[in-house]
Parts: sequence; structure tokens; C-alpha cells
Amino acid sequence: MSQNWPELADYVHLFQLYGADLSEMYLDDDADRYALLFEQVVGLLTAPPSPFNLSLPEPFRITAQRYREGHPATLAHLADAGNRNFMLSDLYDLVMLKGGLDLKRHEVRP
Repeated sequence: MSQNWPELADYVHLFQLYGADLSEMYLDDDADRYALLFEQVVGLLTAPPSPFNLSLPEPFRITAQRYREGHPATLAHLADAGNRNFMLSDLYDLVMLKGGLDLKRHEVRP
């Protein structure tokens, strides 16, 4: 793996698989709809540090690492789909602000 992985585009592509606008996914009451997305995002956040991951707020990376390590309080908090979806929604918004929206616009050109 490259020291530059994951990059902004990796997050954008992953989020795109789940729909056009995920900023309100925290309102979705379907507990399983974003479960796989959450696991995939945890994988990206816990990958060896890349410049993009290091640009993300540390609480995202710490929470993902604690989840991956089985930290009891973190597991208990994230057992609630609403909490997982809220974290995903916040990360989605941040990724879009960090250039994801611009990247999506350039990829959609006819």
C-alpha cells in the first residue's frame, strides 16, 4: 500500500456507493442499512496514517481505532445504529468540505 492511501477519493468513492447525499443518514432508522459502510470506513480510518487521514480530526481516528480494538465503552456507544450513522454523517460532511464535493463534480461531467 502507498503511504498516500487512503486518500480523499477513496472516501468519496466509498460514500458514493451508498447514495448521492448522505449528510442526513443519521436520520435513517434502518439499523442495518449503513452497517457495512461503517465497517469499511473504520477500515479506512485505521489504515496506516496517510496525509489525508492525518488531516481528519483525531476523534474520528481514535474512535475507529478503539472500535477496532474492542474498547468496551466505544463498542457500547457504537452498538446503537443512530450513533454509528451520526459519526458517518459527520465524516461524510467533512470529506465533502475537504474537497469531496469538488471531486464529485469533476467526475460527473458528461
